[in-house]
Amino acid sequence: MSSNRGVAYVRQGLVEVQSISYPKLEDPRGRRIDHGVILRVVSTNICGSDQHMVRGRTTAPEGLILGHEITGEVIELGRDVETIKRGDLVSVPFNVACGRCRACKEQDTGVCLTANPSRAGGAYGYVDMGGWVGGQAEYVMVPYADFNLLRFPDKAQAMEKIRDLTCLSDILPTGYHGALTAGVGPGCTVYVAGAGPVGLAAASSALLLGAAVVIVGDVNPVRLAHARKHGFHTVDLSTDDSLADQVALILGRPEVDCAIDAVGFEARGHGHQGAQHEAPATVLNSLMEITRPAGRIGIPGLYVTEDPGAADPAARHGSLSIRFGLGWAKSHSFFTGQTPVMRYNRALMQAILWDRIKIADVVGVEVISLDDAPRGYAEFDSGVPKKFVIDPHGLLRGVGH
Repeated sequence: MSSNRGVAYVRQGLVEVQSISYPKLEDPRGRRIDHGVILRVVSTNICGSDQHMVRGRTTAPEGLILGHEITGEVIELGRDVETIKRGDLVSVPFNVACGRCRACKEQDTGVCLTANPSRAGGAYGYVDMGGWVGGQAEYVMVPYADFNLLRFPDKAQAMEKIRDLTCLSDILPTGYHGALTAGVGPGCTVYVAGAGPVGLAAASSALLLGAAVVIVGDVNPVRLAHARKHGFHTVDLSTDDSLADQVALILGRPEVDCAIDAVGFEARGHGHQGAQHEAPATVLNSLMEITRPAGRIGIPGLYVTEDPGAADPAARHGSLSIRFGLGWAKSHSFFTGQTPVMRYNRALMQAILWDRIKIADVVGVEVISLDDAPRGYAEFDSGVPKKFVIDPHGLLRGVGH
């Protein structure tokens, strides 16, 4: 068992499936690690964050093996692994976290201090996140296995719900993190910017947390129709009606209790003309406008320190024209950063296993083969209301719903 294939970023706009090295129990600098495991990948998802790299909007190197949303079966153990066994079916948080540093001990696993020598925070298959090989592949190595891996208690039950459970590695905890940090609770009114998979995960999480009304905004009519199909109110930001006016038509007032930015740095403007052009501060400024005084804004949407594809020179270095004075005047609280997946994934697993949330239906999971990954990237980039889940070994055929 020495062969392996994975999805590689070839150049801007192009990915392809290539033969790659079979994983070793080594870190990206070639040092042996006995705390790791090798997984046969059961499912691995295409993420909007992957698309940022493929569009050339980051400094990702050509040849990078993509994929940070991984679910797999343990097939090889390092000698120091104690709580994980061969044959276990596990969810892999996209954060690579050591479990030993101050950040990890305080559950801030998104900014582990040792997984990445260049800055806080590590991830699989992602630019500037430590060099860990991505999991859009047949096999992948996961370090610090005892700490990182979430084992599913019943393998057969987990396979029946694998389309939902595959979302535990990133988008469901990320959406939940956005809702929780925005202060969502029973009876709240909530606005979610973005009807992509993370936005819909945030909207579903808001309902799980007890929100009374959840409104989702986007410029993509197909995604908005999908959101309405699943019971969310929607606002169309491609029209010239202001966001505040559209919110007022739903709630009777132009403000919400809580707001979530699930779009990030590739946001487009509002209105017929604005929707055709990028305006990276648009979402944050609009959320300040419609969030009540003393309200909170969760920002799980990705923002980067370097964006070589930005039209705005300042935005190329992560600088945005944000109306911070408005947020200050309204006493808003902002919560940003990578989601610490391990803070939430066990509880969200329980919510899935006990049918409290049907996240695969809401985000439009579509299972594809590894060879179909380039098509999945292209369709996802076109704005279809789908979450593409790669099935490298054909293990998902005929299981679940």
